[in-house]
Amino acid sequence: MQEYGEGERLAPLRIGVAGLGNVGATLVRILQKDGEDLTRKLGRQLVVTAVAARSRSRDRGIDISGVEWFDDPVALAKSEGIDLFIELIGGEDGPAFAAVKAALEIGRPVVTANKALLAKHGVTLARLAEETGTQLGFEAAVAGGIPVIKTLREGLGSASIAKVFGIMNGTCNYILTRMGNEDISFADCLKDAQALGYAEADPTFDVEGFDTAHKLSILATLCFGFEIAPDQVQVEGISRITQHDIKVAAELGYKIKLLGIAQRSEEGVEQRVHPAFVPKNSAIAGVDGVMNAVALETDHVHELLLAGPGAGGPPTASSVLSDILDIARGTRVPPLGVPSQELLPYRQAPMRPHEGGYYIRLNAKDVPGALAAIATRMGERGISIDSVIQRSDLSAKAVAPDGSPTRTVVMMTQQTLESSVRESLAQIASDGFIVGEPQLIRIERL
Repeated sequence: MQEYGEGERLAPLRIGVAGLGNVGATLVRILQKDGEDLTRKLGRQLVVTAVAARSRSRDRGIDISGVEWFDDPVALAKSEGIDLFIELIGGEDGPAFAAVKAALEIGRPVVTANKALLAKHGVTLARLAEETGTQLGFEAAVAGGIPVIKTLREGLGSASIAKVFGIMNGTCNYILTRMGNEDISFADCLKDAQALGYAEADPTFDVEGFDTAHKLSILATLCFGFEIAPDQVQVEGISRITQHDIKVAAELGYKIKLLGIAQRSEEGVEQRVHPAFVPKNSAIAGVDGVMNAVALETDHVHELLLAGPGAGGPPTASSVLSDILDIARGTRVPPLGVPSQELLPYRQAPMRPHEGGYYIRLNAKDVPGALAAIATRMGERGISIDSVIQRSDLSAKAVAPDGSPTRTVVMMTQQTLESSVRESLAQIASDGFIVGEPQLIRIERL
């Protein structure tokens, strides 16, 4: 009887890597270090035969002396010297898109970690891969080392997913965790995150929620079978979170997390990214630091939580390697879970009342009748107030233009429409009873 792997060994899989930053260099290092073990498992050798990057002279801690160098990633993607193209350049257009498209057009399989590219061009690239009969892998594009893409494409069978949500950005989770544990400001946490390499010099893409929105739009397509729609995600970041918000959340039994949430209904799909109060005893609240987590609510397995490191060289390179192994084994699945022609046009679900209610923090003028007027405006739009908190230790330094002192007021609402809350706050601001922009955070009953 022939043992597994004793048959005719396949020819080596020749790999071209475009982009030798942290993830790319780590991937090459893993392939060189663990090459013998991988060959034994696959019955096929994995060999990096060509690379492309901006600088030849930079020391990346890897030996690429015997590897063919390309200055142009598109030329690498088309090279006859590779069987598989790995895109780790980044960016939704430019050389990343051109190189991936060039490889797929000639039927060459592609693995990418580029969520921005997939959010904008994912349907087009998936269709191209299907037309040329090749594979497009992107496990590393969402949640770093967590195998959520493979789970959605292959692991759930016929399970129907009603909701996907989670923590999908390690930078934001690190900042919020530090703010909660150490009583320090957003600005100070951000500086530390930049010094540690968790945040970019320009952190806007991360802290304002756009990175999470790209990842969420990809997950929503895999979960619900609609076309990718990153422009239909309601996005709010964490830059306005203060220690006042962190303190109230903790006292009421919550933590603040930046969540991406996509939910399907008969009317369509709702996608939103925003900070949220989550119960301290929920599984998602225990995901701290740079960790990520994705939760799936399904009919067969109920709630499934996948958690792990969401960023960094080794976790992300590990997910890239997972796709490489699948391609080396000949695994074939539609890139977006179903054939691209079967994806439904995206339908935005109408806004529904938020069951968990809202946390509202505002600086109100400390004058007679101000609080009553605020409550009246809320009542006019059918908003029920659960509780009102006024304490000196929550006071923010603010003075009204007319010189009136202010006090910080925190309100918790019952279930209501977000549009109603925002309309009420706009009317309250026009009445002149508050100073500055109110803080509004959803309370999630996870």
